[in-house]
Amino acid sequence: MSTEIKAPVFPESVADGTIATWHKQVGEPIARDEVICDIETDKVVLEVVAPADGQLVQIVKDEGDTVLSSEVIAQFEAGAVAAPQEKRVEEEVAHTQAGAAPVVERQPVQDQAPAVRKALTETGIEASDVQGTGRGGRITKEDVVNHQTVAPATTPLSVAVGERIEKRVPMTRLRKRVAERLLSATQQTAMLTTFNEVNMKPIMDLRQQYKDVFEKRHGVRLGFMSFFVKAVTEALKRYPAVNASIDGDDIVYHGFYDIGVAVSSERGLVVPILRDTDRMSYSEVESNIRGYAAKARDGKLSIEEMSGGTFTITNGGTFGSLLSTPILNQPQTGILGMHKIQERPMAVNGEVVILPMMYLALSYDHRMIDGKEAVGFLVTVKELLEEPAKLILDL
Repeated sequence: MSTEIKAPVFPESVADGTIATWHKQVGEPIARDEVICDIETDKVVLEVVAPADGQLVQIVKDEGDTVLSSEVIAQFEAGAVAAPQEKRVEEEVAHTQAGAAPVVERQPVQDQAPAVRKALTETGIEASDVQGTGRGGRITKEDVVNHQTVAPATTPLSVAVGERIEKRVPMTRLRKRVAERLLSATQQTAMLTTFNEVNMKPIMDLRQQYKDVFEKRHGVRLGFMSFFVKAVTEALKRYPAVNASIDGDDIVYHGFYDIGVAVSSERGLVVPILRDTDRMSYSEVESNIRGYAAKARDGKLSIEEMSGGTFTITNGGTFGSLLSTPILNQPQTGILGMHKIQERPMAVNGEVVILPMMYLALSYDHRMIDGKEAVGFLVTVKELLEEPAKLILDL
């Protein structure tokens, strides 16, 4: 008797999802708690696991299909299943013993699973050319991928100036959602960016002096982000408009400091939130950021960890950017852009000195924040970073 496999219950902020990948096909043996499918939402990728040992008997939703919360996506049958490869070998042995050569069945393309038909169509590979390893000699998606690796079927679009290949792939839901939010921010806000620069030498000297003791005491490396998070938190206290958001015709002033830290992942840009940064120690900031970065790489960030936030920090310097204009993360009204630390000649007390400098960029919604407040906020961040003693001593 088969049971229904349903999509997870989505949070209220997530309307639907898309079937990203079927890891198992109909008839393949599946172990309990093994991942059978990935569902991609606007914010995270959710895994669907097998409720017991068994096999899929029907895939209701194909890759690329939209699914709603708790919607049926497949039919599952519990029970022990012989491994496809073992069963095929047994059939071949029995056939050989009967005096005939082993025969491998080749299923017509129309008889294949939806994901397999899609893979065959996209690659241009004929079903008859693929060695099936699935149940009864059926072709799996992995068979198509493996065949393409051994004998690529991609045809050059033009040979006039050599091989010119194009690859068309659908945009992921996360990438589409990021694009929509960025476009909305540029169209629906009066976004403006102001710049300043900060001398990073005081923080670099402090970090060099105490990094070993800090790591030994707290079990985490002392980076630059904790200084920026604490400096931004203090500046937000002094300029509450930068920590506010616009909701329709209302201004919402937040009495807490939840700072989002933009993290790049293979699936796109994600922004996990550090909650109540005014109550966090430097080691807690560093530990949380590193934990979020690891989760982002593995696609394990939860929706709750990326929801909310009153201000955002993004670090383009990680990739070598010297200067940029970050785009607002609505409904927030401010975002700080960090950049590459670059040694430059600077005038100090009438003398030219080589110093490690960083450009800072504050993008803000001019509907909410006046230029005076924006510049004051950024100057405060600069001063606190250049005199970290004031930051640590709360001066």
